[in-house]
Amino acid sequence: MHNIRRLWIVLAIIVVTSFVGLGFIGQQIWVHRPPIPSAVVTPPGETLFTAQDIERGRQVWQSMGGQQLGSIWGHGAYLTPDWSADWLHRELTFILDRWAMRDFGVPFAEVSREAQAALKERLREEIRNDRVDPATGVLTVSDDRAAAIRDNQAYYEGLFGSAPQQAVLREQYAMPENPIPDASRRAVLTTFFFWASWATATDRPGDTATYTMNWPHEPLIGNLPTTEAVVWSVASFIALIGAIGLLVWYQAAQIHEEPAAGPPASDPMEALRPTRSMLATRKYFAIVMLLFLVQIGLGTLTAHYTVEGQHFYGFPLADWLPYAVTRTWHTQIAIFWIATAWLATGLYIAPAISGYDPPWQTLGVNVLFAALLVVVAGSLAGEWLGVQQRLGLDTNFWFGHQGYEYVDLGRFWQILLFVGLLLWLFLVGRALWPALRKPSDSRSLIASVFVSTVAIALFYSAGLAWGKHTHLAMVEYWRWWVVHLWVEGFFEVFATAVIALLFMKLGLVRAKIASSAVLVSAIIFLSGGIIGTLHHLYWSGTPASVMAFGAVFSALEVVPLVLLGLEGYNNYRVTKTATWVFAYRWPILFFVAVAFWNMLGAGVFGFLVNPPISLYYIQGLNTTAVHAHAALFGVYGMLGIGLMLFCLRGLTARDAWDDRLLKWGFWGLNIGLAMMLFFSLLPIGAIQGWAAVAEGFWYARSVEVVQSPLVRTLVWMRVPGDIVFGLGALLIGLFLFKLWRGSLGRVSLETGRKGESPLAAE
Repeated sequence: MHNIRRLWIVLAIIVVTSFVGLGFIGQQIWVHRPPIPSAVVTPPGETLFTAQDIERGRQVWQSMGGQQLGSIWGHGAYLTPDWSADWLHRELTFILDRWAMRDFGVPFAEVSREAQAALKERLREEIRNDRVDPATGVLTVSDDRAAAIRDNQAYYEGLFGSAPQQAVLREQYAMPENPIPDASRRAVLTTFFFWASWATATDRPGDTATYTMNWPHEPLIGNLPTTEAVVWSVASFIALIGAIGLLVWYQAAQIHEEPAAGPPASDPMEALRPTRSMLATRKYFAIVMLLFLVQIGLGTLTAHYTVEGQHFYGFPLADWLPYAVTRTWHTQIAIFWIATAWLATGLYIAPAISGYDPPWQTLGVNVLFAALLVVVAGSLAGEWLGVQQRLGLDTNFWFGHQGYEYVDLGRFWQILLFVGLLLWLFLVGRALWPALRKPSDSRSLIASVFVSTVAIALFYSAGLAWGKHTHLAMVEYWRWWVVHLWVEGFFEVFATAVIALLFMKLGLVRAKIASSAVLVSAIIFLSGGIIGTLHHLYWSGTPASVMAFGAVFSALEVVPLVLLGLEGYNNYRVTKTATWVFAYRWPILFFVAVAFWNMLGAGVFGFLVNPPISLYYIQGLNTTAVHAHAALFGVYGMLGIGLMLFCLRGLTARDAWDDRLLKWGFWGLNIGLAMMLFFSLLPIGAIQGWAAVAEGFWYARSVEVVQSPLVRTLVWMRVPGDIVFGLGALLIGLFLFKLWRGSLGRVSLETGRKGESPLAAE
């Protein structure tokens, strides 16, 4: 027990100090954020636009789908251009051609190399110098740059309107015709694109790097990796190797510390009589499966738009479901169904562990279910209305599309979801409380579940930390608190604790070993995971300190993942310890898959995009999609399905299980995911990465690359993987349908509120 207490103290120190550091970095991001000029004017005094125009332009960008239709500073969708990089390159080439025609009578590409070098140096001085008056905040641009701005504005106003000469480009960008019908909205949208581009090309006062640390790669003005990007990348490699060595040494020292527990003669779960509130969670799992299937369909449609941008095999589906909507729903529903599976697991496991069903618990479970349905339906509808430009810009913020990937839902739906999470915390906490108060060997493990439950409920509030007019750099800071800390951090600690608790209650692992393992895992993961959040923010208008901390600590995130192959093997070995354990073979194998994809998707592919020198070139390319698919579904999706199956063992009739369907469903999901990654996404990402290094980031996202014959062929190569994956999901769905039909009226109920569960804490 003393060892457990020490581990809790270490974990508390790490969490507190890490959040203090993360908070300090957040303050630095606020202080050093790229300024928004009060006005952009020409030397004669003509005002091109104001800060209010830029801010309203950002609202328009959010309403049209924001990061779901192209990207800004590398964050967002991969098909359409990164608007900040695209604007910058168009502006630069316009000025160079203007100067070349004026000085030499030919376009820039036709002048001599010596002349090109001189013009590029002149351009560097023109673009990179900060020309904002510190007293007034006014940015003065030259007449040549003003002409480039006007030319870009005309181009984008036509692109987001219905200009016939850009119809083919809209098709290639998977944009519907006239996506922003309001001309005034199109006009201010261009001012936001200018500002986002200006921050990538303008040196910070007193520095030789831009506000985005010289991102994107743009050789025309010398946007190249900074010294910090190289140095901190090397430091991250050293930290990774050293920490892996220490972890392997620690792991070797623990192997023979205590003999493993022998499994009981029979299944402890067999005598479980679910309470009314536990039975009420069955509908959660039905919704999980339904949303999962819908998400797969939307993913298939979104992928198809990359080759047929406004149609689905000739049908003009984009008129009703454009790319920005399908991609929004695809990513948003992924979060919804995975989180719902984990929330339902908490509601199921709490009474099972404590043997106590509190008064009105079933009503609370049902109310929470209704609230989740309202959030899902309301947010999806609001996002569709926002993208279709049916809402005012202020209304869109509250009920429509916020435009930020994974937190797209309007603020009203965010608040309602947060209230739902607080209700979930209340329901799980009150059911666990008797077990927390009762001294037992498993008390520390139950406390781990409870503490992670508190963190899940409270840390979603980071998504409420920004407002309509919060600076984009700060929005990105808080957004990654949700995406990285909430989804990837505390949910993972929760799942690790729940899995360990299930294995312990099944008699497959000793309580002391399980408690220590969960705490050590949390310590190792959160040591790098909390401050490692910063690796998402290298190029988001942040200072160099973000790169220093983000690079080193994000490397430490990868460290525990290298030993997950061993964890996966140990989980698989559990299925052979006793005859009755074989009944849990497929739920456990989903946990084995979690270990595999954690090692590959989060570890290998995660580190691919972690070091600054790597991410400098490949942020916002399909290499990010490789990591996202392998980690989000491969880890969290597989985990959600595994937890669901474990819970269903106690909620359904055992003889209704069809392991054949589970077997083929399991392999279909895993093989299909691997085919998607290695036949399509990873090769496309490699092609784009090469283009980004050779020519510039704008080129890697250009039509010339994304719509090239080779890339289009590789997009079609995703179809076989999609089919295998989809069949796997359908087989899991069929398994659940047969399970429900075979269990109707056959599951006994423990009606007492204080009856002892066979899983209750000893």
